Amino acid sequence: MTRPGGEWRNWGRSARVRPQAVEYPTSTDAVRRAVQAAARKGLAVKAVGAGHSFSGIAVAPGLLLDLSDLTGVVGVDRERGRVTLRAGTRLHHIPALLAPYQLAMQNLGDIDRQTISGAISTGTHGTGARFGGLATQVVGMTLVTADGELLTVDEDHDSALLPAVALSLGALGVIVEVTLQCVPAFVLHAVDQPVPLAETLEGLERSAAEADHFEFYWFPHTDVALTKTNTRLPPDAPRHPLPAMGRWIDEELLSNGVYRAVCGIGTVLPVVVPSFSRLAVTLTGNREYTDRSDRVFTQNRDVRFREMEYALPAENLRRAFDALRALIDERGWRLSFPVEIRFAAADDLWLSTAHGRATGYIAVHRYWRENPTEYFEAVEQIMTQEGGRPHWGKMHTLDADALRPRYPRFDDFTALRDRLDPDRRFQNAYLARVLGG
Repeated sequence: MTRPGGEWRNWGRSARVRPQAVEYPTSTDAVRRAVQAAARKGLAVKAVGAGHSFSGIAVAPGLLLDLSDLTGVVGVDRERGRVTLRAGTRLHHIPALLAPYQLAMQNLGDIDRQTISGAISTGTHGTGARFGGLATQVVGMTLVTADGELLTVDEDHDSALLPAVALSLGALGVIVEVTLQCVPAFVLHAVDQPVPLAETLEGLERSAAEADHFEFYWFPHTDVALTKTNTRLPPDAPRHPLPAMGRWIDEELLSNGVYRAVCGIGTVLPVVVPSFSRLAVTLTGNREYTDRSDRVFTQNRDVRFREMEYALPAENLRRAFDALRALIDERGWRLSFPVEIRFAAADDLWLSTAHGRATGYIAVHRYWRENPTEYFEAVEQIMTQEGGRPHWGKMHTLDADALRPRYPRFDDFTALRDRLDPDRRFQNAYLARVLGG
């Protein structure tokens, strides 16, 4: 059903648009009909999931295809541990869908509100130096191309295209089904603890290499790193989950309720921010527990923010982080949100931020009511000088000319786009900037 276009806004309130029309397809055939009708009317088409990207990648000024009703399991290959999902399935629904088959996703990020198609299309990732981003779990995909036809890519159909379509920014068509290579369900033993920042940085390479999943947060104006180390265990390992009340205090009362209030105060009284940051590292980030993998990987994040993240050659991570710390001191900014450091293995996906190199990620954030421009642009200069590639779903200023030399398969991807979408049915302003018109 087509509905008149009201205003659409993303979660971080960094992008908005009033589309000419909105449709809520419930089937692959409905997506095909919508794309064909849009072509007859000369409308650009953009599929939208949860709106959790901070960049303009999901902005749909023509026809917005909301995939909220295109969800659930299509099929399961029990023998090979593969599950095919409809594109609009939210990440936080997937564990329950996989549970009857004793399967799990190999890795997850720390937020699970996104749709599976949106997460893979923007390069969403978790942490773990031996694990790739979510798109590396894709072994098959079906999408609706610009002419309304179906394109299936898997090991038996156009397999050479999988590294392009698995992470395609929504530029090649509307994804309707995704097949994931899952792993047997597993448990994670989590150790969250504050560690002196100097000690964390000194042992950073070792921590990333030895742990299954390692990351840390650093609140500016402090000398402490909040480290998170997760160790993979078999599914029958004893579980010691966080007590419900303790988890509520940590993740809802402190990390969301109190934190939201302090961020709000910090926008009008920045002087309180350093004191709060020092208090935050003493009240949070010190716990040990064992639970189902998805319950450990993901957190509930209700405080709105805006984010920029850059993927760096792992060997450049420490130097870039040190430059970031010096920049914050030099500018005297009062920053209420932490800096996040994560890791990923190299992969062969054409537009993956970890393409061809072991990768370290640096993410910076600002409360959504604060203007991030000065901070983000200054940090971006450091990251680009260190060979950084911006996360496609997060804020950055790079264009096609700047991105092309950072991706060895960039021209191969745009050539495929020319073939599948010569009239730019799936283009919007963001894709025109980062891929060229």
